[in-house]
Formats: sequence, C-alpha cells, structure tokens
Amino acid sequence: MSGLLTIALNNVRFFAYHGILDEEKKNGNNFEVNLSVAIEPSAAVVHSIHDTINYVELFDIVKKEMAIPTELLETVAMRIIENIRSSFPGCKKISFSLVKLHPPIADFTGNVGVSYTKEY
Repeated sequence: MSGLLTIALNNVRFFAYHGILDEEKKNGNNFEVNLSVAIEPSAAVVHSIHDTINYVELFDIVKKEMAIPTELLETVAMRIIENIRSSFPGCKKISFSLVKLHPPIADFTGNVGVSYTKEY
C-alpha cells in the first residue's frame, strides 16, 4: 500500500428530525456532521476526479440520509457509512460523527453525539 488519501466533510450543518422523543420528531433539531473517507488513490499523483472521491457525491449521500427521520443517531451513522461503502467500494476507512447541537435534556449545557468508524 502506497498511502491513503482522505477526503473530508467538516462541520456540515443539517436540520433533521432524529430522536426518540415526540418533541424531536415534531420540532426537529440542528445537527453537525463530520466525515472522513480514506482511499488508496488509483494514481501516483491525483490529477483527475476519477482518481479520487468527489466530496459533492459524499455530501449528497449524507444529505439524503439526514433527511430520513430516524430514532437513533447510531442508526443514521451506520446507514451513512454503509451507503458510502456501497457507492465507493474502494474505501479503506470511513469515519463519521453526528452531533445533536441542542438535545432536549433539562438543565444540560453542551451537545450529544455518536461516532462510528469502519476499516476495510
């Protein structure tokens, strides 16, 4: 293996309806996504989008999945990683984090989230 190239989406914001509480399903919440996808480049030096992964395509996968209301953040994270791997079978490692910026927890300051990583 000559080395891995990582393509990333950082601090991407979405409004979505993920959560187990009725309030979350009705009112939604703000989320932040971070994604990194490592590949072994198909060329010694990348000069073409065909030698890498287009981050617009990664964003489209994440956007589509974030639009599906889901009770557990873990499910969202796992589903996104599986869809990315299905679309880009050459991925060597995919890391995804999903942060709920305003969780409905009384007297709570901060945020909550999940991270999921798979290596192939």
